[in-house]
Amino acid sequence: MAALVAGCGDDGGSGAADAGPRDAAAADAAAIDAAPIDAAPADAAPPGDAFPVPSCTPVTGTDLTTVVLADETEIQAPVFLTTPPGDGRLFVLEKCGQIRIIAGDQVLEAPFLDLSEPIDDPQVTCDRNEEGLLGLAFHPDYAQNGRFFVNFTEERNGAGVRNTVIAEYQVSSGNANLADPTGQRLLVFEQPRDNHNGGMLQFGPDGYLYISVGDGGGSGDPDDNGQDNTTLLGSILRIDVDNRDPGKLYAIPDDNPFADSPDGETDPRPEIWAIGVRNPWRMSFDRDTGDLYIADVGQLDWEEVNVQPAASTGGENYGWNIFEGTHCYPPDVTDCDPTGLVMPVTEYEHDVERPNDESITGGFVYRGSCIPDIQGWYLYADYGSGAVRTFEFIDGAAQNVRILDLDFGSGIASFGEDSAGELYIINLNRNSSQVRKIVPAQ
Repeated sequence: MAALVAGCGDDGGSGAADAGPRDAAAADAAAIDAAPIDAAPADAAPPGDAFPVPSCTPVTGTDLTTVVLADETEIQAPVFLTTPPGDGRLFVLEKCGQIRIIAGDQVLEAPFLDLSEPIDDPQVTCDRNEEGLLGLAFHPDYAQNGRFFVNFTEERNGAGVRNTVIAEYQVSSGNANLADPTGQRLLVFEQPRDNHNGGMLQFGPDGYLYISVGDGGGSGDPDDNGQDNTTLLGSILRIDVDNRDPGKLYAIPDDNPFADSPDGETDPRPEIWAIGVRNPWRMSFDRDTGDLYIADVGQLDWEEVNVQPAASTGGENYGWNIFEGTHCYPPDVTDCDPTGLVMPVTEYEHDVERPNDESITGGFVYRGSCIPDIQGWYLYADYGSGAVRTFEFIDGAAQNVRILDLDFGSGIASFGEDSAGELYIINLNRNSSQVRKIVPAQ
């Protein structure tokens, strides 16, 4: 588990990137005409006030600590936490395929969804490196339609063919704490190796689903996927899950940078919103400003955070594998050209500020009400050292960049955000794991 998000250094591997069909889910969608997605039956989703969001008394100051909500005896190998809009429950992803619910101070015994026991041949892979059930996003209208989306890796026939799968599920009729296990695969594409899968799903302020995809693994991006817009690898994707284009279970937004691409083997992929990323394990939108924060795991020396302003029209190239952070890659290159590339707003070097700094874990901009003095702070961490860093994005730049004077422990695999904007930390270590809420230190 220690290598879950690391992916630093010489990670080797071989294989042809994007070697499978351009969209392996296309066969599932071949008979579907372009049409809007129907809403769920009225009884398929919980009413908006069924699970009220807890209130708090605001505490002044910026000293932080955490309280443990669950440990490894209750939740196994957690990797992410999120909530439906306006819902007081917490939904926690387990790496090996289950979604667990924390309601109040209780972890519910039955999983919300269990993908660890495959119905047919494919199964969630979780025994290797950075694979598993990696991302979860609830539809903005979940309280009305009960729809949610997951990002996971699978292996077929035990033959070493690995895919990233973006699938849609729905809450079951009559039980808001259980999902209908019958889902549909929206997007499936081959992964050449078992690392650099990205894995994040987030709905943007525009209502579209954003998907982070790593470069396919291998030291230094040997297939040059980061700079190749004809593959989905090494990109941030953007799709419309509320409509369908012919032959797809989703639509391409009209304003995507390559929306008009013929989408042939040598054409840009129309799903792409931005390129030039290595392993964007976690990204998030600032719920107040709409800015998109993309934390990209580095290769040899540098970890970085990119911020895409809300006014962006897409098409950014964040530089990998020409640059690692703001530095030429590989390091012995001295004449790399930044023209047309977008540099990160901040970066840090391995083992300089903190020993064991090795792999960035992106977080969220705090927009809760319990700790008003950290409003607007973007919190992120390093998986290896446990150092928690923060900055404020002001006038297009990262300001007040610093390491916080606190100890949240090593193995910070993810942050989480609830529907009220309060933040959580997921610790995942070899022999222990915890789900913790960030609270004021008193």
